[in-house]
Amino acid sequence: MSEDRLVLGIHPSVSELFPPSKLREELGDVPVVVVEEMDGDADTDGLDGVVTFTYSEAFLDADLQWIHCVLAGVDAFPLDDLERAGIRLTNSSGVHGDAVGDTVLGYLLQFARRLHVYRDNEPERTWRYPDWHETFTLSGETVCVVGLGTLGQGVTSRAQGVGMDVAGVRRTPTPIPSVDDLYTPDALTEAVADARFVVLTVPLSERTRDLVGADELAAMRDDAYLVNVARGGVVDQDALVDALEAGEIAGAALDVFEEEPLPDDTPLWELENVIVTPHAAGATRDYAGRVAALIRENLTRIRDGDSLANQVV
Repeated sequence: MSEDRLVLGIHPSVSELFPPSKLREELGDVPVVVVEEMDGDADTDGLDGVVTFTYSEAFLDADLQWIHCVLAGVDAFPLDDLERAGIRLTNSSGVHGDAVGDTVLGYLLQFARRLHVYRDNEPERTWRYPDWHETFTLSGETVCVVGLGTLGQGVTSRAQGVGMDVAGVRRTPTPIPSVDDLYTPDALTEAVADARFVVLTVPLSERTRDLVGADELAAMRDDAYLVNVARGGVVDQDALVDALEAGEIAGAALDVFEEEPLPDDTPLWELENVIVTPHAAGATRDYAGRVAALIRENLTRIRDGDSLANQVV
């Protein structure tokens, strides 16, 4: 990239989250940058960098120096290949905390107050007062948040705000104001054992793949709920279905899955105690502006010769 003229392409795949034109508008007044909307994967001629939702093999064949992924997760990107090609990769970690935190709080409230059941009853015009033991309040309940980065702390601050007791799991035991009790990953089963809600917010890696399986689900209370806003691969989905069908846990709210879109034939669609959302926990009308702020920051760093924010490769 030259300092006097950077050509940044916006891949059409970002339309999964917001119109490419919206991001172009947000970046329109950035000095020394030419922003172009791409027609497709191969439309990389003359580009210095690409902003994208998905990975394309065409990126490796192009003379790119920088790729910015509008997602936090970059497990679809061939990191070793990009490093060999000298292409820097950054992600959008840090832009989702508020949106995901709000979504998780919504899941917890639905389960506690049975809001999802009432909504499901509407098409049949079913009027049923809940049994005395079915509903509860969040205050005084315990939530265990596994992963205490931006997403996790977005959850813990909201949980603390509604009076919940908050436990957290992270590799380093650095205190966090919104977390009452900290555990390390080797104590995961101990951490989840007393929680009414277990919320997963970790990135997907070899270390976290199938982090929650049959043993961890068995360690949870039978009135506990699992919430996954991390990645589908963090949970053994078959083990989760077995636990739900056997009544080993009370329910689950799932925004991410092993296969997306979620196939029609999975039992998860049919279970009354499961809330399914379409990988939309981080969705917000402000998404493009937040991504643009990250890109602006990195354009400044490129100009100054500094390392990039959120650099993965």
